[in-house]
Amino acid sequence: METRLSRRDLLRLLSAAGLGAAFSRHAVADEVGIAPVAATVPENKLIPTPDGPRYPAQWIGGKVIQPERPLTVVNETDVLVVGGGPAGFAAVVASARAGAKTTLVERYGYFGGQWTGGLVLLVISSHARENGQLVKVLRGIGDELLERLTRIDGAVVNQAPGKFNPTSDPEATKFMMDEMIREAGVKVFLHCWVADVVMDGPVIRGVVFESKAGRQAILAKIVVDATGDGDVFAAAGAEHERRLHAIGLVHRVGNADRADRTRLAEAGVKSLGSVEPLSSVKWVNLRGPSTDCLDVGELTRLEMEHRRAIWNRVQQLRKKPGGEELFLLQTAPQLGVRMSRLLTGTHQLTYAEAREGKKFADTIAVGGAQNGQHRGWPIPYGVMLPKKLDNLLAAGRCVCVDEKLIEDSRLIASCLTTGHAAGAAAALAIQTGCRPREVEIARLQKLLLSQGAYLG
Repeated sequence: METRLSRRDLLRLLSAAGLGAAFSRHAVADEVGIAPVAATVPENKLIPTPDGPRYPAQWIGGKVIQPERPLTVVNETDVLVVGGGPAGFAAVVASARAGAKTTLVERYGYFGGQWTGGLVLLVISSHARENGQLVKVLRGIGDELLERLTRIDGAVVNQAPGKFNPTSDPEATKFMMDEMIREAGVKVFLHCWVADVVMDGPVIRGVVFESKAGRQAILAKIVVDATGDGDVFAAAGAEHERRLHAIGLVHRVGNADRADRTRLAEAGVKSLGSVEPLSSVKWVNLRGPSTDCLDVGELTRLEMEHRRAIWNRVQQLRKKPGGEELFLLQTAPQLGVRMSRLLTGTHQLTYAEAREGKKFADTIAVGGAQNGQHRGWPIPYGVMLPKKLDNLLAAGRCVCVDEKLIEDSRLIASCLTTGHAAGAAAALAIQTGCRPREVEIARLQKLLLSQGAYLG
């Protein structure tokens, strides 16, 4: 009779023969070039559980009560940027390059937010139309990232003269963000979720976050809220509004270059998805229903329902003539949240102002056209400034715009440019010893131009 061994049985036998550890090490990729921080320690070493006071929530009088407790301050910094998506990435690089001690807190284990984790690979609104000419409005740090991606084979398409709305590979983008953040000397805390803020009256002094290490705090002279959902300014009590928007889930289809497009078209399949840098892959957007992204129950329901629907769709494609080689390569690690909170700033930029190209004395960025066909729209500094709270700036999709302009302001190119401006403004406020709302606009614009930004 034939005897079949499972992998676990095999490893058990190899271990008994003294070969288990060596065998298991070869089951994973070698960690080339990754040096230990300190001396090598044995694996599986028992670490004593630290003693100390605990402050668990308590059940008192039918309510869950969290008692007062001291928090460990793990870092003190000039500029703290919360959120490492496109806006947060650009903000920390701009701030650090301008000389400010800069720290970044991100809830996932990578940078890029919806651009990488959400698989929203298309950098829409990189250009606008001025006097009949296609003009790049996404410049500075965001454009530098895309230009550096052109040096990597298969990392980006449509990042070239005469092209607009480039599309980048998510893993290459994560890698290059890592490189630029590391080069800038930014202190980074990944896997940390904002829990609260540290307030001194109307002035923010830092952020409280949760991680596997528990609840801790980072103190900062200026905080940039680049969470996308306005988690920081909402916790700080800044005036804002909440909006419902479509929440989808992006996915990627593999072996697209092996599909028989002619036979698929005859079977009624018009498209496998949109272009990616890799010829074998197509990405597919999903709008999803309009609902509340701050409702964890809704997020849970949508995540599971979207994933089930995507799986079924790809299996149906595989059953069609010409689609047999297709497979589901990936569903996005992050739900496609488009909008939630909007700051009520010292200026609300309106759709009408944007479409008429209204000029502002405090312009700190220029938004582009989704199709590259209309003029650019100047973005004033006031969209990032809370009305009353100090030492706090917003950047990315949560800045102050009206309802009609949301579809433009939430896009990756706009997030990169407002993030760049927020980081530069924060660093300048540190240098001059003033509050962000007191920053001299002419000096801020000069700094942004020196970092390659486009102001019209």
